[in-house]
Amino acid sequence: MLVRILLLLTLFSGQVMAQKKSPPFTARLMNIEAAANTTFTYNARLTNSAAVPHVYQLSATVPPGWNIAFKAEGYQLTSLNVDSGKTQDIIIEINPAIETKPGKYNIPVVALTGIADSSRLDLEAVVKGTYGVTLTTPSGRLSDDVTEGNRKEIHLLVKNTGTIALDNVELSAQAPPQWEATFSPSNLKRLEPGKESEIVATLKVPDKTIAGDYVTTFTVKNTNANANAVFRMTVKTSILTGWLGILIILLALGAVYYLIRKYGRR
Repeated sequence: MLVRILLLLTLFSGQVMAQKKSPPFTARLMNIEAAANTTFTYNARLTNSAAVPHVYQLSATVPPGWNIAFKAEGYQLTSLNVDSGKTQDIIIEINPAIETKPGKYNIPVVALTGIADSSRLDLEAVVKGTYGVTLTTPSGRLSDDVTEGNRKEIHLLVKNTGTIALDNVELSAQAPPQWEATFSPSNLKRLEPGKESEIVATLKVPDKTIAGDYVTTFTVKNTNANANAVFRMTVKTSILTGWLGILIILLALGAVYYLIRKYGRR
């Protein structure tokens, strides 16, 4: 009877230990939802509970056109050595194909040490679409002219080219020194897929700006997408400045003529 009780206790304790023993291959997040043109990043842990070190070969089955990478300690790898009783952190990065349709995709990941000795991790990638945005002008023209000291309004066109709505879209500009750039509006709270919105950008050119071509880079962005538009502005001098320049030249020529007439015969 005592032997039977001891046997039952041994079996029970073995079951408890088996329940407490953690799986050898785990991930903090098994299911991630993101856009098709973003990277799905999983933080995994691989534990070697064997009495000897093991070299694990890492592999995964992904849909056609997808890419997967395994990283540990800042390096990309396909296999790694884990000492007995040790745990190794692994970053798994998955990039879906751009044309991937929205849906749930199962990604089985395997850490193989032998034909019959492997650990499997079943990840899920939920693709909800793509992010995309473009920035241009209604006519497509990205150049204009302005007179120094004046302002110029530029009509910009922001379009959501993705399949997911864009929230909190902001506009900014990198203009030449001393130039001022403002936007109306300066922020789009939400831009639905396939929709576009017109923004009026105003450039103020400082007085006495030298005539020539100047470049301003307009940027539209939110946390998921961004685009740039390089706009060339040709600055011209004002008519008054031109006449003043001509007058100065005539005065200089008159002064030279006067000096020649007065002192030229001496």
